[in-house]
Order: sequence, then C-alpha cells, then structure tokens
Amino acid sequence: MKIRMNCKPCRSFAAACLAVISFGAWAAAPADSVDNELVLKGKYLATAGDCIACHTVAGGKPFAGGLHTPTPVGDIISTNITPSKTSGIGNYTLEQFTRVMREGIRADGKHLYPAMPYTAYAKTSDEDMRALYAYFMHGVEPVDTSPPPTQLPFPFNIRLSMAVWNMLFLDPTPFRPDPDQDAVWNRGAYLARGLTHCTTCHTPRNFLLAEDLSRELAGGQVGPWYAPNITSDERSGIGGWSTQEIVDYLATGHTAKAQASGPMAEAVDYSLSHLTEADLQALATYVKTVPAVHDAQDTKAVFAWGEAVDHLDTVRGVPWPSDPGQMTGAQLYSAHCATCHQAQAQGSFTGELPALFHNTATGRLQTNNLVLTILDGIQQHGKEPGTIMPGFRTVMSDAQVATLGNYLMQNYGNPAGTVSAEQVSTLRNGTVQSPVDLVLLARAGLVVAGLIILAIILAFALRRRRSSRRR
Repeated sequence: MKIRMNCKPCRSFAAACLAVISFGAWAAAPADSVDNELVLKGKYLATAGDCIACHTVAGGKPFAGGLHTPTPVGDIISTNITPSKTSGIGNYTLEQFTRVMREGIRADGKHLYPAMPYTAYAKTSDEDMRALYAYFMHGVEPVDTSPPPTQLPFPFNIRLSMAVWNMLFLDPTPFRPDPDQDAVWNRGAYLARGLTHCTTCHTPRNFLLAEDLSRELAGGQVGPWYAPNITSDERSGIGGWSTQEIVDYLATGHTAKAQASGPMAEAVDYSLSHLTEADLQALATYVKTVPAVHDAQDTKAVFAWGEAVDHLDTVRGVPWPSDPGQMTGAQLYSAHCATCHQAQAQGSFTGELPALFHNTATGRLQTNNLVLTILDGIQQHGKEPGTIMPGFRTVMSDAQVATLGNYLMQNYGNPAGTVSAEQVSTLRNGTVQSPVDLVLLARAGLVVAGLIILAIILAFALRRRRSSRRR
C-alpha cells in the first residue's frame, strides 16, 4: 500500500520524523561504537594489573573467576569480571567500574575484600580507568557462569565491616606525580604503587591485614609464599642489583641472583614480561630508590651466601640406607638435584639452570619459598606453559624435603636458615599461617566491645534511676 504525502502538513510531519530518527541514530552512534585504540590500551593496562592471574582458574576461560586465594581468615574466591550481563560486570557503568576499582565497592553496594588490590588500583588515572573499562566491556569474551561465593567465618563474612577498614586504610585518590622526580621515576612509581601493585605483595601488613607503608616493599606474606624485601637495602633488599638485572628479572623471571617461582612466576609470565622496555626501566628506576629497610639478621647480601662444594665422598661407594627416610642431604641432593644443578651446585654451563649458591633462593632466612619450590617446582604459564623445574611433592616425604632443604641452606645458602618437617607438612597442605588467630581475635574484640557498650548502658540507666529518686 502506498501512502501519498502531497499535502504540505504531511510532508512537514514526515520530515520532522525523519529528522528525529536521524538525530537519534547520530546520538546513539558514539555509545555503540568501539574505540579500538582505547580497547588495546586497556588490554595493556589490564595485563600490567595482572587481572587474569586471580580471575582465571587453570584450564578455565579468561576472567571467569573461581580461583581460590588462601588468606589467614579463609579462602577468597575471585568473581567473574567478563562483560556477561548475567554473571559478570556487563551491566556496570564507567562510574560503577571506577568505584569498584578505587573503593572496592561493587555495583550492588557490597564491599570487596582487599585480596582484590583496589587499594593499589585506586592510584589509576581517570584516563587509564576509561581504557580499562573499554577493554573489559569490548575486548573480553563474556562468560555466563558464576563461581561459588566467598564464605568467610564470622565476623569476616560481614562485608559491611570493610567500610570501617576502608575509612582507616584506603586512600582512593589517584596518583599524583612528584615534581621533584623525573618522568621515568614517576612512571615507575605510578605502576609500582598502582596497577602492578608491587606493594600489595611485597609490603608487610599489620594485624588488620592493611599494608604497613612505613616499611614499603620490605617483604610480606602472599598465602604460603613470602614476597621478599625489594627495598634499596644492599643486604636485605635489591640494593646490590643493577637496574638492568632488575629489568631482566621482571622480563624473564631469571637472573644469576634469583629465579621467579610461585606467584611471582605467574606475575612475570602473565603480566610483567608483556610490558614495554620503557615501563620495565621505569619500574626498576623507582624500586631502586625505595627507602632501604634492613633486617639485622642479614649480615651480608642475600645473594652472596654459599660456595661451590660437593660431598661426593659421602655418596660414592657408600651403601644407601634401606629406609629412604634415613637418606642424608648429600644423598638426596645427588639423587634429585645434581643432574641439573651439577655436583657442586654450580648450575649448567650456559647459565640457564642456575647455581644454588650466591642465589637468593638459598640466601634468605625465610625458607618457605625454598620448600614450596622443592615440592612443586617452577612452572611456566601464559602462552607457552611448561615445566622449568620439576616438583618432588610425590617423590619425597616431609622429612626428606626438610633434610634436603637444610643441606642446601648449610652448604649453599645462609646457614642460619632452617627447614623443619612440620613446616613442610604445613606448606604441603596449603595452610596459611598467621602469628595470631585473626578469627578468634576478631570475635574476642566484638565480645569486649559488646561488654563495654553494655557497661555504658547500665551505667547510664543506673545514673538515671538515682537521679529520679532524688526528685
């Protein structure tokens, strides 16, 4: 059916409708269009933030959540941060996205736990926040599955309590450049304090699990792992490293002085190895200037302990015990380590397999990382997954790992560092130890607070009764 619009009013109405439709299409275009350059920038920033490491389970889809992060108060399970509108963050506005990144508050108003390093991400600039938002909305595949929710014991299951924690410990203001420093230093500080969240892992925490920034980068616990001191101290930290050694370590996870394992290996594979040379130089420049924090027990540089030595005379021609649990450290080393690290622990001729002396792996008093590396080896993640060092979890008992660990420390590392069978058992089971029982402490604190409030109420009531009697 054809409709004729010969009359002037009809033609005017049609023109008006066309104008409205055209304007609507023009107005909608910017919202529907995708700025590919902004998405690519956001992808780089999300890589710097290592978002994929915590929000992706082994073999799972990227950013779909479900990874369990052990903490002293229980496991925290990462959420789905894909643009799924049913299970992820697909309905988030830029303002809501920015709020969750800077304040740890979800779109539904619930608080996140600081296992998500929003205290560091808060330093991200508005411009970079827009790029991150563009990437997660347009550069990530939506996944319509929801991981199980985090269930912590009382009172930590009350998420509203994080509002008080944020009041005490969160600074939501973006990074402000230091006018007394150059652009390279400021870029490194922006990354280290922000997206790469170096302080989140390498800074010790107080009993309320907030970073003690007076000891920035002085070393901290990451689950069962220990993120070492990376301040400018020449003995306890990395003051004896060159800038290029730091860059090489961040890019490859390997130097003669140290090799990345555990969470740091993941950070290198998923995040740091993908940064530009300029950003790696900036990070190294900044870290080299962080005020030194010295541990009095470190009497020389942590990478300077040990020497090339062997105990072949105690192994060759000597019958091994019928009970494998009675094997000596030298025998365990010969059986499991010497093939790769050589008889005197000098490493391979090419340097690809490191020496075990003059190595931070054996030079630190904190031996958790050494034990965990013996148990689980070193895995390479990312695009080319593989095994750099095999683990011996199913091969050696707790006692054997302790014997081997002590042999390594006594001969190739800091002899003051020790390994116990109980320590190995705890780490094998994935238990996170805390100096105090935080759950018990929190519950006791609530009881004390309740008693104080009750006492105040009773005192007030008693005072009112006495006052009424006098009248």
